[in-house]
Amino acid sequence: MEFEYVGYNQERRIVKGKLTADTEKEAGDQLAESGYQVLTLKANKSLLANSPTIFRKTVKPEEIIMFSRQLALLLESGVGIVQGLELLQKQSDNKDFTRILKSIVADLRAGSPLSASLDKHPEAFNKMFCKIIAVGEQTGQLEGVLRNLADYTEQATAAVRKIKQAMTYPVIVLVLAVVVSIITVTFVMPPIMNLFKSFGGELPIVTRILIGGMEFISTNGLYLLLGILILVLAILIYTGTPNGAYQRDNLFLKLPVLGRLNLLNSLGRVCKSISLLFKSGLPLPDILTLTAESSGNKVIARALMEVEQDIIKGEALAVSMQRKPLFLPLMVEMTRVGEETGNLDNTLTIVADSFEIEAGDKLQTLLGMIEPAMTITIGLVVGFLALSIFIPLYSSMSLIGG
Repeated sequence: MEFEYVGYNQERRIVKGKLTADTEKEAGDQLAESGYQVLTLKANKSLLANSPTIFRKTVKPEEIIMFSRQLALLLESGVGIVQGLELLQKQSDNKDFTRILKSIVADLRAGSPLSASLDKHPEAFNKMFCKIIAVGEQTGQLEGVLRNLADYTEQATAAVRKIKQAMTYPVIVLVLAVVVSIITVTFVMPPIMNLFKSFGGELPIVTRILIGGMEFISTNGLYLLLGILILVLAILIYTGTPNGAYQRDNLFLKLPVLGRLNLLNSLGRVCKSISLLFKSGLPLPDILTLTAESSGNKVIARALMEVEQDIIKGEALAVSMQRKPLFLPLMVEMTRVGEETGNLDNTLTIVADSFEIEAGDKLQTLLGMIEPAMTITIGLVVGFLALSIFIPLYSSMSLIGG
C-alpha cells in the first residue's frame, strides 16, 4: 500500500513524499528510522496506486542499468550523491522512477544511508542490489559496486531478451496462420457451402469434417471458453501457492529440450550472482540466501538454501553442491577449484559464460526444430482448408456441366 506523508527532518525543514508499506504503523516506523517527525500520514486512495502492477508503469531493468552507470560516473566526477540523484531525477522520463528518486533524495537529506533508502523501494531495487550497495558504502567503493551491478543486471536481462527476440518470428507466423484460418472458415466457406447445397450435391468428407467442427465450436464455444478460463484460473491459483510454484518450476526444468535450456539459464544467473556477491566481500551464507531469493526458480532456491545449511555446519560449498544433481558437474568442479584457489568469483564467471554459450546453442537448436514443425503444421492446416474449399467448388462445376 502507498502512503503520503508530511513531516520535518532533523534540520527542521518540512518534507513531504510517498512511501510503500504494508500498514500505517510500518510506514510510520520507516519514517522514524529515517529521522523524520511525522505531521500527517495517510494511505493513498487513488485508483492508480491500488491497481495491479500490470496497469501501472513499472521500473524496467534497462532504467536500473542506466541509473547505476550514470550515478557511478557522477560520483567518479566528484558530484555529491544527493546532487547526482537530483540530476538523474530531473532527466528520468518514468514518473514512477522519478517519484522513487525523489523519495530517496529526501531520505538521504534526513541522514539515511543510500542502501536503506533503496531498500524502501523493492519495485525498483531488489534485496541483492541493496545489500551490495551497503557493502559499497562500508568499503568506500560505491562507484565500482554500481558499475558491477549495472553489468550484472545487463547480463541477467540479456538472456531473457534473446529468447523473446528469437520467439518473435514463430509467434507472428502462428498468429497469422490462426487469423487466416478464422477468416477462411468464417467468411469464405459459408457462401461456397450454400452454393454447393443449392445444386443438391453431397459434401465431401473433408468438408463435412470441417463443417462439423465449426458447428461444434459454434454450439459449445461458450462452454469451451468457460472451461478454458476455469482451468487457467485454477492453474494460476495453484501455482500461486508455495507447493504449486515449486511444482511449476520443477516441471520447467524437466521439459524435453526446454528443460535443459531453463536449467542452463537459471544456473548461469546463480553463478553470476554468487560471483558478484563474493567479489563484494559478503559471507558465503548471506551470498547463498540472496542468490536463492533472486534465482527466480523455487527448485534452485530450495537447493541453495539446503547448501547454505550444509555450509553453516562446516561443509565446503562444492561438497554440498555435489550431492545435488541439479548443480551440473562443471559448476561443481569449478566451484571446488575456486574454493581451493580463493578465486571463486572468477571461476564462477567462467562457468556462467560457458552456460550462456551452451544455452545459446540450445536455443538455436530449439528454433531449428520449431520452424520446420510450424511450417509442416501450417501446411497441413492450409492443405486441409484448401481441400475443404476446392473439392466442393470442383464438384459444383461438375454439377453445372452435367
